[in-house]
Amino acid sequence: MMGSRAAEYEQPEAADEYDGGDGAHLQGPCGISALEQSGVNASDINKLKEAGFHTVDAIAMATKRQLIGIKGITEAKADKMLKASREMVNVGFTTAADVMQSRKDLITLTTGSSALDELLRGGFETGSITELFGEFRTGKTQLCHQLCVTCQLPVDKGGGEGKALFIDTEGTFRPQRLVAIAERYGLDGDSVLDNVAFARAYNSEHQMQLLSQASAMMAESRYALVVVDSATALLRLKKARGENRVMKVVDSPILPEAEAMYSITEQGIQDEQN
Repeated sequence: MMGSRAAEYEQPEAADEYDGGDGAHLQGPCGISALEQSGVNASDINKLKEAGFHTVDAIAMATKRQLIGIKGITEAKADKMLKASREMVNVGFTTAADVMQSRKDLITLTTGSSALDELLRGGFETGSITELFGEFRTGKTQLCHQLCVTCQLPVDKGGGEGKALFIDTEGTFRPQRLVAIAERYGLDGDSVLDNVAFARAYNSEHQMQLLSQASAMMAESRYALVVVDSATALLRLKKARGENRVMKVVDSPILPEAEAMYSITEQGIQDEQN
């Protein structure tokens, strides 16, 4: 039955091209360079990019404190950036009717299984974070590979007409699996591989750097899916030495980013045990 359906699918001509007009809802985030139209100079935009801000949406949702914390961004500049970005991106009130329409236009990615799609009411929602968890060999990584292919399908076939971005923390990525899945849908294997951006993360800091790079890539081209397999593996590895654990300060208004090791003992929390 699945084989008979495969011939119905067609390879997207250009997964990275934005669709205007009636397909405007398929567009990705607005690149931060658009702020130049509102008088923000290129030098300041580069400073924002270096600080990890790559879209107008990210600026609109940032706080003034975050922007002022960037070297060279004054309070006046921060106010100007926030005003301009929030005029371009709607972060205020809207009607329930608009929200309803947005839900109707929501793109879901097929899992390849009609039973799973029905369970998820259409598949995996785009524009949201989905966490997969389960025991070893329950199909988590396989499903990630599957979505890297199905996200490239046309929307009316259960796809997102976009590329996929895969961050691998455990060495489980297998491109040959993508080719096999592509054959099922009648897609060209080489084109499918070209539409999947891959990176291997080697430690938690490197993983965060890759996520920042991913943000920049998604602002420049159309990506329908981001996979991090596994999101917590590198942190688990760091704390898996006996009773030692790690705590990391990621975002604080008064503390710098840092981490510390400690141990859990019968007497409670203590310094790291060698």
